[in-house]
Amino acid sequence: MSAGTTAARISQRISAIAESATLAVDAKAKALKAAGRPVIGFGAGEPDFPTPDYIVQAAIEAAGQPKYHRYSPAGGLPELKKAIADKTLRDSGYKVDPAQVLVTNGGKQAVYNTFATLVDPGDEVIIPTPFWTTYPEAIRLAGGVPVEVFAGPEQGYLVTIDQLESAVTDKTKILLFVSPSNPTGAVYSPEQVAEIGKWAAAKGLWVVTDEIYEHLTYDGVEFTSIATAAPELGDKVVILNGVAKTYAMTGWRVGWMIGPTDVIKAATNLQSHATSNVSNIMQIAAAAALTGPLTAVDEMKVAFDRRRKAIVAGLNAIDGVECPTPTGAFYVYADVRGLLGKEFETSNGPVRPTTSAELAALILDEVEVAVVPGEAFGPSGYVRLSYALGDDDLAEGVRRIQEFLGKAK
Repeated sequence: MSAGTTAARISQRISAIAESATLAVDAKAKALKAAGRPVIGFGAGEPDFPTPDYIVQAAIEAAGQPKYHRYSPAGGLPELKKAIADKTLRDSGYKVDPAQVLVTNGGKQAVYNTFATLVDPGDEVIIPTPFWTTYPEAIRLAGGVPVEVFAGPEQGYLVTIDQLESAVTDKTKILLFVSPSNPTGAVYSPEQVAEIGKWAAAKGLWVVTDEIYEHLTYDGVEFTSIATAAPELGDKVVILNGVAKTYAMTGWRVGWMIGPTDVIKAATNLQSHATSNVSNIMQIAAAAALTGPLTAVDEMKVAFDRRRKAIVAGLNAIDGVECPTPTGAFYVYADVRGLLGKEFETSNGPVRPTTSAELAALILDEVEVAVVPGEAFGPSGYVRLSYALGDDDLAEGVRRIQEFLGKAK
């Protein structure tokens, strides 16, 4: 069969999608672990804590009720949509009606629904970079053009108004805004959030803001919702969120999008043909999470903060690695450009990695530690490590990395 015939088997649109690098790294680490290798994975952004008991119990009780064994509205159960609206007012100071909420199968479907609903072919979306790996793929699937605006460690991974201004064209429709950030852990100050929001409003842009790490900030740094900080945006804001990170519910797959009613109605129509309703049992569990206390996340934050300090100190002890201290989420984004081109002794002889992808592959092969290379999030030269894993694994993983990278010549 010719190459041309083979390529035609898959549509160009889907062929152009890159596999999720974070999930790929996590899957490889888990496969090696299942094969008996002592792999430590820093790849997935997944808390190592169990979902709180009261949430699990709510799901168990819901599973026993026949009314939840049936189809339900594609846009979400009324009780969960109300809980999301109430939670948004409580945490962000942003008042919305339940009709402005669409419950989705995890945060990723909220991202996909949003860009599919707002973007026409050729529309440009400004993406502060480093970015979460799914954003540009969802934009391209909708026919849009992601426009990367890179902010490096020297500016705390925070983009400036001048950088955003230089990226605007007559095709720009949306600014994507994420704080706290995945992959860098950077958090914009309230003043910066307001300034960026006002700038976007003056340009007539939509703002799509991902707030899934809103409760995970450290060192007295506060989360600020751009929807609240910049009322000038009016109804040209879409908020993305979910229960995965705050309540250790990554596998439960419940997210949501909040926006003006016409956008939510259109996105609900799309979802009605794609997946229909999210599992009713999971929706009830999510409602229990949102209406319950934030005790669990407060307890997790104590552990995350401890691990954050340990991993930053451990990585900064390596010559050639510079790791800024993140103030949000549960990731560090280490600058490894100082190691590229250096020589490493490996089981196959000396190797000189020239990209962070090559360096990450070496670390996995040689010391069985999985990290995600910067190419997944933007330019090469960086690695992301999640510190949402256990303390012992974190310490051992950092020790192995130190031992291997410390031998660079």
